[in-house]
Parts: sequence; structure tokens; C-alpha cells
Amino acid sequence: MAPAIRLAGVSKQFLRRSARYPTSLKTYLVRDLWRRARPASELTWAVRDVDLEIEKGATATIIGRNGSGKSTLLNLIAGLLKPSTGTVWVDGRTSALIELAAGFHPELTGRENVIINGVILGLSRSEIKRRFDAIVRFAELEDAVDEPVRTYSTGMYMRLGFSVAIHVEPDVLLIDEVLAVGDLPFVHKCLERMDQFKRQGRTIVLVTHQLETARHWCDFAIWMDRGRVVLSGEPGAVVDAYQKQMELPG
Repeated sequence: MAPAIRLAGVSKQFLRRSARYPTSLKTYLVRDLWRRARPASELTWAVRDVDLEIEKGATATIIGRNGSGKSTLLNLIAGLLKPSTGTVWVDGRTSALIELAAGFHPELTGRENVIINGVILGLSRSEIKRRFDAIVRFAELEDAVDEPVRTYSTGMYMRLGFSVAIHVEPDVLLIDEVLAVGDLPFVHKCLERMDQFKRQGRTIVLVTHQLETARHWCDFAIWMDRGRVVLSGEPGAVVDAYQKQMELPG
């Protein structure tokens, strides 16, 4: 089967946080104003030399310890980051739920944010209007949709973001660890909808620390460490290898 996602030689480099901003006028004049190039010590590779293919219809998971490059890799697939080297290719419409409140303007209402996000994700105004009630109903925000989203709780943000992401009806759905902040009944509701996506043959990529979810719910796993893919393939084997390396209980 043809891949839905292909990465070839993908790397992403960032400026270290401690090197981003001058801490004083003297630092700015001496370190920043007169320097033409950043020394290598101020740069870090978040993702390095990734070659990867995820088939259409696959449910893939990315696992690894904190800081291993999982979220950066997901952002590269989503197109929210551009690779420093290499190419990222995704077949079809992509929808991503990566950071809570990402793409939401805090002073705008839930209604206004749904419209804006729908447009950003490629829907026409008529498509947004047709799907609006379903988005709000799934998010269980009928009583709060006309309130500014700055008044929303973390769970409300997650519900609205997930609902917008799935009602775009993407070919590729990308989800970071954000489901961990939802209340249990809504998380089950999200998983049921994702099961429906699986049955429809859509591609899902999920970053998670829940290894049993990775083992039993997904059919392809990617283990990241220090920005590189350590192992990819059948989830049981990948999770077992990760647990053994990290000395985690099985």
C-alpha cells in the first residue's frame, strides 16, 4: 500500500533557549549585535536523520522519553515546522491536535474560533456552517460556545480542539498527548471516534506515554530517542524493546 506519510533525511535544528535572548544591554552589544553567525554550541538537533514511511490507513504511535523529539516529529509531519534538512511528504488533508489552545485566540468566542480554525484547516464557510452544530455538540460546549475561550478550562480547550480536528474529516489525523488532560468519559468518546476513523481507513499518528495503548490499539510504532528513530515496526516488539532499555515494568 502507498504511504500516507514519508520522511526522507529529515532533521530539525533549534537555537537553544538560553541563547535566544540577550539578558542585558552588554550581552546584546557584545554577543548578539556584532556576531554574524551562531556557534555550534548554541544550536541543538531536536530531530536527526529520520527516514520513515507510514502506510495509508495505519494507526501509528510515537513513543519515547520526554525530550526525545516526539512532538517535534509530529509538528514536522503536520507542517507546523519546516525541516532544517530533508523532505516531509503527506498525502491528503491533515488535521492536528498538538498543543492545547494552539490556533485559538483567547479573546474570541468559541464560535469565532471554530470558524477561524475551520478556514485555516481548509474548509469553506458553507462547510463550517454545515458542520458547526456537530462540532459544538461533540465538544459538549453548547452553553459556552459564545463565551471567550480565555474563560475555558483546560478540558474545554481539549474538547473544542479535538472536535474541530475530527470534523474536518482529515485523511491524516495527528494527536499529541493532549487527550491525557480530558475527563475520562470524554476521552472514551474521543477513542470511539478514533476507532471509527480506523475503520474508515484514515491514517492516525498518536504521540503517547501510555504504552498499553501503543501496544494494543496501534498497528505501527516508532521509538524516538535523542531525536533519532531507534526502532520502528510491530508495536509489541517496539514497546518491549523500549521497556527493556528504559528498565520499565512490562
